[in-house]
Amino acid sequence: MAASSLLALLAACGGSVGGASAGRPMELTILHINDHHSNLDARPGNLRLRNAAGARVSVGVQVGGFPRVAAAFKALAAQSPNALMLHAGDATTGTMYFNRAGEPGQADTALMNTVCFDAMALGNHEFDLGDRGLRRFIEQLHAGRCQTPVLSANVAFGADSVLNPARAPGMVLPSVVLQRAGQPIGLIGLTIANKTRQSSSPDPGTRFSDEATAAQRQIDALRGQGVNKIVLVSHIGYDYDRQIIPRLSGVDVVVGGDSHTLLGPQALSTYGVGAPAGPYPAELRDRDGKRVCLVQAWEYSQVVGELKVSFDGNGDVTACSGTPHVLLGDAFTIAGAAPSPADRGALLADIAASGFLRVQAPDPLATEALRPFKARVDAFSASVVATVPRELCSRRVPGGPGSRDYGRSSVACNALGNVDRHGGDIQQWVAQAYLEIANARYGGADISLQSGGGVRVPLLGPVTAAKVVEVVPFGSPLWRLELSGAEVKRMLEDGMQAVYGPGGSTGPYPYAGGLRWDVNAALAEGSRVSNIEVRDNASGNWLPLDPDRTYKLFVLSFNAAGGDGYKTLANVPAARRQDIGVLDADVLQAYIDKQARDPVSGLPVLNLLPISQYSTKTYSE
Repeated sequence: MAASSLLALLAACGGSVGGASAGRPMELTILHINDHHSNLDARPGNLRLRNAAGARVSVGVQVGGFPRVAAAFKALAAQSPNALMLHAGDATTGTMYFNRAGEPGQADTALMNTVCFDAMALGNHEFDLGDRGLRRFIEQLHAGRCQTPVLSANVAFGADSVLNPARAPGMVLPSVVLQRAGQPIGLIGLTIANKTRQSSSPDPGTRFSDEATAAQRQIDALRGQGVNKIVLVSHIGYDYDRQIIPRLSGVDVVVGGDSHTLLGPQALSTYGVGAPAGPYPAELRDRDGKRVCLVQAWEYSQVVGELKVSFDGNGDVTACSGTPHVLLGDAFTIAGAAPSPADRGALLADIAASGFLRVQAPDPLATEALRPFKARVDAFSASVVATVPRELCSRRVPGGPGSRDYGRSSVACNALGNVDRHGGDIQQWVAQAYLEIANARYGGADISLQSGGGVRVPLLGPVTAAKVVEVVPFGSPLWRLELSGAEVKRMLEDGMQAVYGPGGSTGPYPYAGGLRWDVNAALAEGSRVSNIEVRDNASGNWLPLDPDRTYKLFVLSFNAAGGDGYKTLANVPAARRQDIGVLDADVLQAYIDKQARDPVSGLPVLNLLPISQYSTKTYSE
């Protein structure tokens, strides 16, 4: 890394880093991940693979995990003499490995240092603990031998920031120049600007400039120093990458992140991996009509991208191709049982034939690095993190004896009658958690939404960390949508129709933080919700919903995409929706940690919310 640091210094000082070798054709291999979000363990998955009879069947298999990521990087790099290993941002936030396994981000940096990335772009979530937290993350990343350059061309740290270049020279760079085959390769980092300002926690004086403008400035500087092969390591999202590439001149490759985009052949759907948003790589044209290769590698340590780029003697891209390697274990189950030898052979043959599925043994060094952090996470999962003196009852839909969801709550809960009138206590508690943590950490919200069926269990007595995950077990990220008051009304009516309309079920019934209403389930579609009020964050007063005002909604990605019948949310345009990235259980745990503590045990005490905060004020059917 010393050579790359010298080249970076030359670039910063305006020195030439090109040479005669910069005029030779070459092939470059780029290995990359993005958005692993503290997902260090493998996760259970189901694929559609051919058995010995030639039929596609559902097969259980372990997918990803950072030890497999590390092994894939090492194996693929060993096959490619001109390889770059890149991380396109959002390494942190998303599982207990981030904040329950040691210092925040310590587990992530330890695993990343088993790969030794050639560069990393700053994602928005790297700012979740402010500039000071980001500096500590970078210090951890640089504690070992790797010294991975951390890049962002469009961030300017304020005068008081611990990352201001005067206090932290070289800790965050706009670009770096690395040598491959004796030729200089320029790497430029980009961080999504508005999203980081609005949904993360950079210091007040830290500024983010326009991504395309900052990128072009660095491209021009590097080209002026003789660097004719330019890679953007971009954490701005797939759609935004596609928008800015035609505005740029001189970029060759964009290695993306932020949008968690799966790219590759349509066969990814056939095999049950997921629906790709486009080919891997996508080929676009820059402002001068020259070819630009765009890639991204999905999410959560499941895919390692391998991009092959051919350059001519002028540094222009002549061809690009590649593979999104979906990393698998080799322990399979069919209908819960191990496959027969014949079926196992057929499954392995189908994996090999796919061209993108890759059985990968975990890297021993990474497995060993993960071990102490896993022990801490396992211990925390079993630890008691709160106490509940009076049951937080579960009920999806309000209603008295004989109503459609009456039997879900306990006899004791039903005897109290609160759930009959206002619905589930734990459902309301989760909705309130989303709202309060959005305002404490993630740029703010006016209201939140949670489907009743997405909250799975009540709470009473000692609560373990694992039990918190049982409450909201789906691992859904939170989004922030901007809605008019009229859209808020339609959103609530969508939920009611999904419950009371033809074929309705109890799961979609809406719970909200900062929003309350009256329900008459017997009325027609579109008129079941009335007297809607919004709690003003500043004054604490409840005010009538203004149909023309814009409200910020914190909501699970599932509902934001129209899940549970919330079609109004699905129709909100991209300009008014933002993936915050933090997961439901993490938000709930953060809210638990904010509660007043028992003076004897020191544990947070989870009490019923005031009735005034329940979203269903009155209910009739």
